[in-house]
Amino acid sequence: MRTIKTNAWYRMGFITVALAVIAMSINMFFAPHGVAAGGSTGIAIILYEVWHVPVAMSTMVINVALLLLAYFLVDRSTSIRILYGSLMLPLIMAVLPITKVVEDKLLAILVGSVLIAVGFAMLYMVDASSGGTTVPPLILKKHFGIKTENSLFVIDVAVSSLNIIVSGWEAFILAAFSLLITRMVMNYIATGLDRKRMLHVVSERQLPTIMRAIESVYGDLVTTVLVAGDDEGDGRDVLLVVTDQPEYKDVVLLIHKLDSRALIISGEVADVHDGQ
Repeated sequence: MRTIKTNAWYRMGFITVALAVIAMSINMFFAPHGVAAGGSTGIAIILYEVWHVPVAMSTMVINVALLLLAYFLVDRSTSIRILYGSLMLPLIMAVLPITKVVEDKLLAILVGSVLIAVGFAMLYMVDASSGGTTVPPLILKKHFGIKTENSLFVIDVAVSSLNIIVSGWEAFILAAFSLLITRMVMNYIATGLDRKRMLHVVSERQLPTIMRAIESVYGDLVTTVLVAGDDEGDGRDVLLVVTDQPEYKDVVLLIHKLDSRALIISGEVADVHDGQ
């Protein structure tokens, strides 16, 4: 990934692949079923459904217009950063024909959502953008201090709501479902798929014993840290245990075997760095 970020040609190729993935999701899964799930491509799909304007052409016009807004209302560097994605995405969409590869609408939206999430995540990895409706949030943030994620969410919901007028409630529900799936997949890609469980263990007298037992049974499979309370004795010692999903239930059973009254609070973590 470092090579991709530092080498201009590799980075350009990586961005192009990401844009191609996004274009595939639009032309093969969203547009054929007339579902607009936010973004400039969503607006383009609405225009296609109403006036049969080619999706790629509408996307290009919208992206160029928003690119000009970014130049005048945000800054020049931002315009340059999103220039390639803004222009290349509709060009790839123009080359790639709109094809219904999946007849089932729900399955199509599910697959399309995963694909578009992968494409956006790839762009995010190299600090790139496909332009479009990512521009208005930047303008609102600069001039009004509104958080970009909030305004982008509102814009996507607004675009998705147009489905109600054009195609009905089913299309809107599918679009909303798509936004949810896309965000979830992007989050998992960004934070890693190998999720772990973290346990906060509170025990009256058994924490050192529990810690030694876990380390003895599981070794390097489990990370344990004993966190001491404050010096005045008002705080409680807590044992932090990080384990992979397969060992999670067995670790809990082991803790309760040693102390049936131990308090265990568990949660999911994406990664653990132990300083190595």
